[in-house]
Amino acid sequence: MAEMVLDTQTLPETVFSRIHTRKVTFFEENGTITLTPFYEEKPRFDHLVGMFSDGKISVDDFLNEKEKEMELEL
Repeated sequence: MAEMVLDTQTLPETVFSRIHTRKVTFFEENGTITLTPFYEEKPRFDHLVGMFSDGKISVDDFLNEKEKEMELEL
């Protein structure tokens, strides 16, 4: 049988109370069922620079440009 990921809320309370993740990997082989905690990778934002993901301008540069624009309008 193929491996699948299950939500722990679908498990009986006696099993669910012992698992500290939101999901588990379910795997069955030769009549043996294995439940393994499934850790989801959290989205990372450290690769983003400033407001734009292409890295052309940082937040500080953007704010400096806007400040200069406001000074020119006065």
